[in-house]
Amino acid sequence: MNVPAAVEDLLRDLAPQVLGVLARRTGDFGAAEDAVQEALLAAAQRWPADGVPDHPRAWLVRTAERRLVDRWRSEAARRDREVRAAREAVEARAEPLGPLGPLEPGTGGGDADDSLVLLFLCCHPVLTPASAIALTLRAVGGLTTAEIAAAFLVPEATMAQRISRAKARIAASGTRFELPTPDERDARLRSVQRVLYLIFNEGYAASAGTAPQRADLTAEAVRLARMLRGALPADPEVSGLLALLLLLDARRPARTDADGAPVPLAEQDRALWDRDLVAEGTGLLDAAIGTGAVGEYQLQAAIAALHDRASRAEDTDWPQILALYGLLETMTGNPVVTVNRALAAAMVDGPEAGLALLDAAADRLPDLHRVDAVRAHLLEMAGDVPGAVEHYRAAARRATNLAHQRDLMSRAARLTATPTREIDP
Repeated sequence: MNVPAAVEDLLRDLAPQVLGVLARRTGDFGAAEDAVQEALLAAAQRWPADGVPDHPRAWLVRTAERRLVDRWRSEAARRDREVRAAREAVEARAEPLGPLGPLEPGTGGGDADDSLVLLFLCCHPVLTPASAIALTLRAVGGLTTAEIAAAFLVPEATMAQRISRAKARIAASGTRFELPTPDERDARLRSVQRVLYLIFNEGYAASAGTAPQRADLTAEAVRLARMLRGALPADPEVSGLLALLLLLDARRPARTDADGAPVPLAEQDRALWDRDLVAEGTGLLDAAIGTGAVGEYQLQAAIAALHDRASRAEDTDWPQILALYGLLETMTGNPVVTVNRALAAAMVDGPEAGLALLDAAADRLPDLHRVDAVRAHLLEMAGDVPGAVEHYRAAARRATNLAHQRDLMSRAARLTATPTREIDP
């Protein structure tokens, strides 16, 4: 289906607003979400040919309501047939089915409030990260199940089951379509931020497929982070998350070469970086720091800003980056942070210092190709060519993205003919 970009953007902006209206009116998030998806599909089919209606949101609400009523009538008819069959089978009198009742007009909150409610609902702590990501992209991002399945390289049926299970778990939790209470908000907000961060990360370093990055996912994560920050402008960690995503996304034009192969950070043409995004990200970070408790996203954004502010790779303030990674490791205990700190330590104190950190944390490091890739890079810096080749090859075997596999094998093959290269932090 060839949908103009302007129509697609409009539908994605309207999707959470329309879902908010229906969920408030009906009290049934799952049924409302299905009906909105059908309305979005109908709009994607009709609007490019017929033109966007004068009141597109009202058009979507009416269409979704009709789909919902049709579904309820069909379900009521099915239940009626089952009741009649049961009556005939046991010769007993069944209780009559009650009327469906009209859809109440409902006022609900504003569009921004509804979008925020949807984010909190889709990122509910009862859901696994994979389920929360899928439901967020569909309900808040307006993506179809097929689009989400394609983004994560799984069959559409698998993704549909994942979304259905997510909606069922939310329904079973008894969560109402409203913002969480102040006592619940902090925990739920952490889940929202985590989901947006994971969506961005999958786009920034695709875990599978043939492309090293997915601009569609990074763009959607940035859009949703902007929405979250618009609703919570005074929260420093929300601003820190948006700043982090902008500072990383600013490098996207330089992160692959003409053949689509990954380009390490030290070798990127920094003239290609989006300086408007860098300015916006650093501005957000500067405004957020000092206004409240400093969290992990502000620290990560500060590290990204130090990279982005350096006009040349050799101008990077590695001692400051190493110090920030130390704070981040203490705060999170995340072993991936330890890997990044080892790389920063190597840039400050030499490769042996980085290798020592990796060796000390070996029992808790994740089984990821990045760990082998960083170790290979540090061994290369130390002049241990056989060890570097061994670990580049091990990293390639563990990598699940074809572009990363090829790049790692290429590093091993060209090791003695090329200068050392920095792993993109």
